[in-house]
Amino acid sequence: MKTLTLAAMFIATAALADEAGGLTWKAPAAWKTDAPRPMRAATYKIAAAKGDTDEAELAVFYFGEGQGGGIDANIERWVGQITNPTPAKPTPKKEKIAGLDVTQVEVEGTYGGGMGPMAQGAPKTGYKLVGAIVEGPKGAVFFKLTGPKKTVDGAKGELAKLLKGITK
Repeated sequence: MKTLTLAAMFIATAALADEAGGLTWKAPAAWKTDAPRPMRAATYKIAAAKGDTDEAELAVFYFGEGQGGGIDANIERWVGQITNPTPAKPTPKKEKIAGLDVTQVEVEGTYGGGMGPMAQGAPKTGYKLVGAIVEGPKGAVFFKLTGPKKTVDGAKGELAKLLKGITK
């Protein structure tokens, strides 16, 4: 009985992987949906570009209405995950997508990973982070794309399409 319950939870989570915070999106077909993880609404793996050895990852976070911290604090935390960032002080870009406020940031350098137990291994040089925070009807949804610079640069157009295709 317990196995069925866990299986049902996994199926329910997988079915909801492309929606959070009152938003729905469609990931590119070439991106592989990764297994559910704590604190994440979805995780997508993006194949390494030619010449890169690591794949990129788009992590989508939703913490609930009024949760997850402010826009500026999250941008600052993301930038803080990059050592010797270029640009040194990136300017977030704000725009409207589907009537929603979206704040984006882009920075490259040595990636130190996430916080706490989610941090992965040694710092990785030549990495890039592209983050977008979408202010949805039920709270902010955080999209964080990280990986080798060439792979992330190749995935940026697909991320832009994903964001522009968001519906509420």
